Amino acid sequence: MTAARPVLVVNAGSSSLKYQVLDAATGVTEATGIIERIGGAAHLRHTTPAGTHEEDLACPDHRAAIDAARDALRRHGPDTSSLGLYAVGHRVVHGGPHFTEPVLVDDDVLAAIEDLVPLAPLHNPANLEGIRSARRSFPGTPQVAVFDTAFHQTLPPEAFTYAVPAEWREEHQVRRYGFHGTSHRFVSRRTAELLGRAPGDCNVIVLHLGNGASACAVRGSQSIDTSMGLSPLEGLVMGTRSGDVDPALGAYLQRVAGLDPAAYDEALNKGSGLLGLAGIADLRELDARREAGDDAAALAFAVMVYRLRKYVGAYAVALGRVDAIAFTGGIGENSASVRAAVLGGLDVLGVELDPTANADGDPERRVTTDGSRVAAWVVPTNEELEIARACLAVLGDGQDG
Repeated sequence: MTAARPVLVVNAGSSSLKYQVLDAATGVTEATGIIERIGGAAHLRHTTPAGTHEEDLACPDHRAAIDAARDALRRHGPDTSSLGLYAVGHRVVHGGPHFTEPVLVDDDVLAAIEDLVPLAPLHNPANLEGIRSARRSFPGTPQVAVFDTAFHQTLPPEAFTYAVPAEWREEHQVRRYGFHGTSHRFVSRRTAELLGRAPGDCNVIVLHLGNGASACAVRGSQSIDTSMGLSPLEGLVMGTRSGDVDPALGAYLQRVAGLDPAAYDEALNKGSGLLGLAGIADLRELDARREAGDDAAALAFAVMVYRLRKYVGAYAVALGRVDAIAFTGGIGENSASVRAAVLGGLDVLGVELDPTANADGDPERRVTTDGSRVAAWVVPTNEELEIARACLAVLGDGQDG
């Protein structure tokens, strides 16, 4: 009988903290929770198989948020103090060029993550606060950092190297890093299982589509290319992010509009994408407006889908053979219209959409016909389980929490 390996998975954002307790050995989830509006009057939502508990609480910082999560677990289950946590696993957005695998956290690892803050100023500081707070709240429990960028460290040099001056590349670590790696790893492996193939013998294009979105070409369980780059801004059209634009755009807007670099960065990250095209970032509202005849919404949808098809086509060439296309993330899993528009334009790859399967069915399902040369699947991601499994791999079977 496999010993239980309860892991607390923590995803610390700038003003929120998501957590989940699950058994890394079986994948069974015992509790999930989220604390929002950290820094003031926060709100906690804690869910177990027995029900959901909600409360408002004062939460000035991440340390208070971790303590609140720990108290919620003790009061509403599962009690992690009596459960004996095997580990606490942390999502860390940017691991730079050196973190190629999940690692056991120590002071040197914390210092290295802090050194990477210039590469991810919006994400790594919050991730660091989550780790530091969890070390205080769960003393003696191993802490493991799992990096969004790590899965993409297998990119070949021709895929990760930007054609920019050597000084930028060597002194400032300018290169393609890619993100959503934990999701891409989980989904690509699960897709191979669904095809009845070993991950090492399967080529998959994974489309992780949500408010943030990225594509990844996975050959034999290894990432060989991905759409996000130095930052999560590059690539696909997203909710508020532009994705690919002409690199000259910043200098042009500075000349003609007096736009400084900070304002330019803010606009591309928070005022562009679907929001910039149609005034709304929520795809459900965009779909409703498009169906009602709104031209701006129709254009935004078309631009987003066109960019997706371009990346799928490019990655098909990069892979040489495509066994499956996998849709995941909030949009990828739930938007039949996006899947239909993307797959409907891939006749050149021999993709044949099954409209009935695409419209409705199990959360995990094939949405192409049996005769389709390339299979397309909806595969719900499970980044928390992937992080828990990473803890298992880092600590080994003989470790105790």
